[in-house]
Amino acid sequence: MKSVFPEPITSLPEADIPIEGLRAYISQSETHQILFMEFEKAAVVPEHSHEGQLGIVLEGKIDLTIDGEERTYTKGDRYFIPEGVPHSGRIHAGYADVTFFNQANRYSRK
Repeated sequence: MKSVFPEPITSLPEADIPIEGLRAYISQSETHQILFMEFEKAAVVPEHSHEGQLGIVLEGKIDLTIDGEERTYTKGDRYFIPEGVPHSGRIHAGYADVTFFNQANRYSRK
């Protein structure tokens, strides 16, 4: 699968996220993380919660259930999940986004 991200992004460290078919590049700060994610395969993310999260959809689509409300997001959409709010997702193959986590240690590097 050809990356939707240019070389400066694909040169970032990869995030250690155990989802088959996912490539995620991590930009780390002392206070937050920004992930650039590409899904070659469909994936299901079970319900969970954490610090705040903002996503901007670059390609494909994702079905998110946020606090019991299901919605589909496609290219150009953005979503916000407040801190502590339960959420789950169905990610379709070919999905790509940029996700901001208001948490410095959400994911570690591979």
